[in-house]
Amino acid sequence: MEKGKQLYEGKAKKVFETNDPTLVIVSYKDDATAFDGTKKGTIRGKGVVNNRMSNHLMRHLEKAGIPTHFVEELSDTDSLVKRVEIIPLEVIVRNVSAGSFAKRYGVEEGIEFAEPTFEFSYKNDDLHDPLLNTSHALALGLATPTEIEQIRTMALKVNDELRRYFADLGVRLIDFKLEFGRTLSGEIVLADEISPDTCRFWDSKTNEKLDKDRFRRDLGNVEDAYQEMMRRVFGEEA
Repeated sequence: MEKGKQLYEGKAKKVFETNDPTLVIVSYKDDATAFDGTKKGTIRGKGVVNNRMSNHLMRHLEKAGIPTHFVEELSDTDSLVKRVEIIPLEVIVRNVSAGSFAKRYGVEEGIEFAEPTFEFSYKNDDLHDPLLNTSHALALGLATPTEIEQIRTMALKVNDELRRYFADLGVRLIDFKLEFGRTLSGEIVLADEISPDTCRFWDSKTNEKLDKDRFRRDLGNVEDAYQEMMRRVFGEEA
């Protein structure tokens, strides 16, 4: 499958059309941004890590009954996926207090929640992705009540599956962001990526951060953290 015209370029990926109108090619970049794009940089090897890890995890989730956009891994940085209309709702699931949650509510990082929290933000760069509730999402026509319930159910199932998966690798899944899309036939599927860019990963024993927070907070060893997550997921084959 060859790349056609570029359809989109975001902060971390490019999307190209193919000769099949139902499929597109996603190409992952090493570019890194934070804080609404005000901080920019490059994380060497990030595109490979995010592409391969996302594909691996989406295969895992498909086996658990969660539909995704993934079709085929074409190269270390390129993947063939179903063409979807991204629903402009970012879904954030949290298991432990960290990041904006800790800042927003004035609590320390590292508090384990009795139950995961679930929140939406409006995927809109100009508005800085504001938080919104189900009523707001319906009022703005972002999704139907049925779609919102589907998304909530799927996101919490993703959390259950990935928490178990990463626990076996000695990693705590602190929180993560998901995006969902509608295929051309109208099916809701998990889209975007699952990677150190979109998840917070802490080592189970030391709580060392193994994700994009190392870039956000200038903690150093950013590439090493991404490569360590690659090793945890793929073992020696990485």
